[in-house]
Amino acid sequence: MSYSHVIVEADGGSRGNPGPAAYGALVRDPATGEVIAQQGKTLGIATNNVAEYSGLVAGLELAAEYAPDASIEVRMDSKLVIEQMAGRWKIKHPDLQPLAIKAQSLAPFGTEWTWVPRAQNSAADALANNALDGVPIPLRPEPAAPGPAKAQEPSDLKKALQGWGPQAEPPTQLIFLRHGETPHTAEKRFSGSGGDDPALSDTGRAQALAAAEYLARIGGVDALVTSPMVRARQTADAVGAKLGLEPVVDNGWVECSFGDWDGHTFAEVQQKWPDAMNAWLDSTSVAPPGGESFDACARRARSARDGLLARYPGKTVRRGHARDADQADGPIGAAGPDVVDVPDGTATRDPDRDPLVRRRPGVAALLQCAACPSLTPCRCRGFTSPRTFPRCSGRRCRTSVGSRRCRPTSRPR
Repeated sequence: MSYSHVIVEADGGSRGNPGPAAYGALVRDPATGEVIAQQGKTLGIATNNVAEYSGLVAGLELAAEYAPDASIEVRMDSKLVIEQMAGRWKIKHPDLQPLAIKAQSLAPFGTEWTWVPRAQNSAADALANNALDGVPIPLRPEPAAPGPAKAQEPSDLKKALQGWGPQAEPPTQLIFLRHGETPHTAEKRFSGSGGDDPALSDTGRAQALAAAEYLARIGGVDALVTSPMVRARQTADAVGAKLGLEPVVDNGWVECSFGDWDGHTFAEVQQKWPDAMNAWLDSTSVAPPGGESFDACARRARSARDGLLARYPGKTVRRGHARDADQADGPIGAAGPDVVDVPDGTATRDPDRDPLVRRRPGVAALLQCAACPSLTPCRCRGFTSPRTFPRCSGRRCRTSVGSRRCRPTSRPR
């Protein structure tokens, strides 16, 4: 059986730290909850962190063997491992560095790194303890006996609708700011994370300064988070200098990778890779050759978004990069449940002129034609209320009017 997406759960522990250590790891099908493969092994004398990293490596090896074509979300209760693998914390301990390098080599591009509470990682923890206790561990667990139905996790829609009820805690507001123009923007070239990462043009720098002025006028933000892309960091630096904030680089917001297409125009890709382009246009689950699908990008952006909400409760955070905003790449500032786009150095909080917030599978998305300079009504196919999305005239969109990437996935609310 083939899998398009799997979850790796991993844990490790040491009785003594350092002391007798073991790890547990499993690969789960998120659609059914079924454990595809699992493993638990002892390590001799080691520390907790070494055991946790060893579990991560084992889980990624299981995923490579039993779900080789799947995208991956890693879930662990080790904040250290998750933050280091996501690139937000440095890996300083020499015992962990080779394990981290091995894990990075095994993790496919776009892997999501999700911290979970210990109670939600109990299966991997049990495997580690069973290994330490000498309990045999089968490749797949025995089928569980029927029992009472478990309460289901709230759907993304239910989570979204929580914002319409009483607030249990102050909301976090996310302000999405698209990076300024680059030479690739003007030339309509694919410019993903696997490409040459161009810097802002003179026009782009002016746009970044204009956005900084606007954010200062509306009261600023509490935190500034940016994609690692050069154009996003330069935009964030301009905003940070104006607001007195140090931008925080978060790899979870990096632009999608377009693989072999990076640096090429849309027309060039259609000519050189016609079949791959048609498949990519037909489905968001299809990745460009050597690149990342929009579905994988959406899952990564969802994880990064949830991380922001957890780290900045009740704050206003500005975040930037356009593609991941579409999925859920540039700098971010933190406020919610509203999501406000600040594209091309302009912004508005007028509800009649704010971009339409969309939901793609499992992630809040901003739907925008970011290259359009005018605020004329959008004529893209599927919009029933042009005044709710007044940014696209169709004259300078990155894709043609009515194309798949301008079409919403549900009716405007």
